[in-house]
Amino acid sequence: DMFGYRPDELVGQSIEVLVPEKLRGRHVEDREHYHEDPRRRSMGSGLDLRARKRDGKTIPVEISLNYFGEKENMLIMAMITDITERKKIDNELKKAHSDLKKYNTELERSNQELEQFAYVASHDLQEPLRMVSSYTQLLERRYKDKLDEDANEFIHYAVDGAKRMQTLINDLLVYSRVGTRGNPFETVSLAEILDAVQLNLRELIKETGANLTIKNAPQIIGDKTQLLQLFQNLIANAIKFRKPDQKPEVSVEFKDKKDEWECTVKDNGIGMDKKYGERIFMIFQRLHHKSEYPGSGIGLAVCKKIVHRHGGRIWYESEPGKGTTFYLTLSKKN
Repeated sequence: DMFGYRPDELVGQSIEVLVPEKLRGRHVEDREHYHEDPRRRSMGSGLDLRARKRDGKTIPVEISLNYFGEKENMLIMAMITDITERKKIDNELKKAHSDLKKYNTELERSNQELEQFAYVASHDLQEPLRMVSSYTQLLERRYKDKLDEDANEFIHYAVDGAKRMQTLINDLLVYSRVGTRGNPFETVSLAEILDAVQLNLRELIKETGANLTIKNAPQIIGDKTQLLQLFQNLIANAIKFRKPDQKPEVSVEFKDKKDEWECTVKDNGIGMDKKYGERIFMIFQRLHHKSEYPGSGIGLAVCKKIVHRHGGRIWYESEPGKGTTFYLTLSKKN
């Protein structure tokens, strides 16, 4: 059935009837000694074996031979398998692997170029912006209330715009440096990191009456500065996006997951709609107007880059009015 023959057309024929014509002349020695040692193969060599069908077409095959007895009394049990589909799948997998490798190489190059561009652009913008900011603030100090109301308003917009631009540039620098300017990894106590975060946020915690609980903080291998930045961003967000009539409750808990640590940062804040998906981790993406909640919208983008640098992933669960839980993993193998 596989080769398109009736049994009576094959019985008594040489095995060469199933050998592709172009391979027959290449194995003269094999053919001459075939009857002396039938274990010689004439359908090809190695893993690339081909067989010929009745209509002349060739197919890739896999051959398994078992021998019983010696020489003239030898019996051979052969199993020939058509591996056309397997070869097709193998070729598709090889192509997919090659395409993925090429894509990853291109993505890595693109990311390096973007990080370099962000750093250079931000750095080169600092000096002219510093001059604009200085002179607009000088105008505000000298001429505020000495001109009409429109002039006061115009000066205020100029000063505010310069300050916001300075903040955006500084944030862009922070983002671009996560992958290129990080510190070497070392043994870090996350308990000490979280103590430092509480110290840095003490005014915000005091002002809002926030209650922060921490459980099972382990030691890991990582970048101490970036890990502090990671947890400070997450905890500050948990406090910032609070309900106006309720004190913030923030819990940070770690669980041992064999090859990684899983951390949850849970709050009782305003929550958010899941329709925003991965958008919240994109640079300069905001869900609220700056007049409602201050910030440039870069904090979670930085968090994602830091987590990825530490061999982990980050995601969240949330519902409007019911708070948000951020999940992140940190590899133990860094």
